[in-house]
Amino acid sequence: MRPRRADHAAMDMDDDACYRAFVMRDARFDGRIFSGVLSTGIYCRPICPARTPKRENMRFYRSAAAAQEAGFRPCLRCRPETSPDLGSWRGTSNTVSRALALIETGALDTGDVEGLASRLGVGERQLRRLFHQHVGASPIAVAQTRRVLLAKQLIQETRMPMAEVALAAGFGSVRRFNETFQQLFARPPAKLRRLGGAEIAASDGGAASIRLAYRAPYDWRAMLGFLTARAIPGVESVRDGRYARTLQVAGTSGVVMVEPGQGDYLQVTLRFSKVQVWPAVIARIRRVFDLAADPAVIAAHLSEDPDLAPMVAARPGLRAPGAWDGFELAVRAVLGQQITVQAARVLAGKITAAHGSPLRDEAAARLGLTHFFPTPAQLAAVDVETLAMPRSRGRALVGLAAAADADPELFGARRSLDEAVAALRALPGVGEWTAQYIAMRALREPDAFPSADIGLMRALEGPDGARPNPAQLLARAERWRPWRAYAASHLWAADPKNPSDTKHAKAA
Repeated sequence: MRPRRADHAAMDMDDDACYRAFVMRDARFDGRIFSGVLSTGIYCRPICPARTPKRENMRFYRSAAAAQEAGFRPCLRCRPETSPDLGSWRGTSNTVSRALALIETGALDTGDVEGLASRLGVGERQLRRLFHQHVGASPIAVAQTRRVLLAKQLIQETRMPMAEVALAAGFGSVRRFNETFQQLFARPPAKLRRLGGAEIAASDGGAASIRLAYRAPYDWRAMLGFLTARAIPGVESVRDGRYARTLQVAGTSGVVMVEPGQGDYLQVTLRFSKVQVWPAVIARIRRVFDLAADPAVIAAHLSEDPDLAPMVAARPGLRAPGAWDGFELAVRAVLGQQITVQAARVLAGKITAAHGSPLRDEAAARLGLTHFFPTPAQLAAVDVETLAMPRSRGRALVGLAAAADADPELFGARRSLDEAVAALRALPGVGEWTAQYIAMRALREPDAFPSADIGLMRALEGPDGARPNPAQLLARAERWRPWRAYAASHLWAADPKNPSDTKHAKAA
């Protein structure tokens, strides 16, 4: 076969440098480059255990989607679907960053590229050009590759029935699913299954566990400490090094469990009866646990600041935690204004118990999971007088819920960080700090920076006790662009009063 297009300029590396990475099986480039092999028609990761082909038989691509669009099929040995999903394009194209996030949640499963471009405020032609420039493939190719690789992973790592695998991966029909796998692998999907035993259907309440890879190092202890300090009683639980929570996505309720794997991956267990929401749930897990980050690139940039350098060296795998839901995070941020993290956590638990939907599941109850966080509609109907908080904050909370209920895309992708912050600041009870915090965690803006945060200023306190004020901190943070959110994470981790520090956060 012959590829339709080579993409060898993927990483500012020439073909010879890419080939050396494959010869050496260099794990540093896993997820950054892929190789299509002309003699076999497959594409591989740099760590593939198979014998490295001859140089003249290899073509190099910056993404799995680019290799697949060129006509290659995934390798069955190195399994490209389990490679780290790196956000190497972050900081180079905000539009591509936002588009990929929307595609991951299924934007092209039910819509088209024109609609996607419209949501991002660009033309369809411009969006296609940006994708080929930064990803090496079209938006449609990215969406199709995402479906195929997720389906292949579910086939090989679970015992879900094939019909459920097809729906969970975003295929519109089982027939299309079968045709795609027959075309790519010259065999039906069932022939790729590795696990034996009876099928376990998610629609009957069964759970499935899959691996989500990341680029090492990964500071799981810090991530778990952050989540533990903010875990809403009844909604979230941290026990024995495992995080669990209830979650509602597109009207479907379920439970998510996340724990560290034996390698460079997180082991994720999902229990959602409607498998069509699985891609959106997996996308949220990737965002919350920041699995697309490239810690080496971020660390190298932030370490140029002499004050940040020792913090980065102390926590080389620190991530910027995301949020499960924009509305939930906004509520938590409003609740947390002027009170401690622990007090806001307790208050969120009381509101959930009073106004959230109960979960009647014995297995979940044993984990301490009893409720779902209230929806915007549920909180919008609450009488402000019944809320145990100052009336002004209660009105802001109910007003925020009403706004989110009226506009389901209120916490969706925007054209830029500035536009996102401006839209958020227009919401009841949301000021600059809250808007930046929501943008950082819910919208996954890597350059968001809540400069008025007392913890950030305290972390840079000098020997004489002097701290920078918000304006001084914001000016200083200019050198940290486009990774100011990660700089904030390091400053919070270094704050001596940090409630997320694992020395103080008790797993419960």
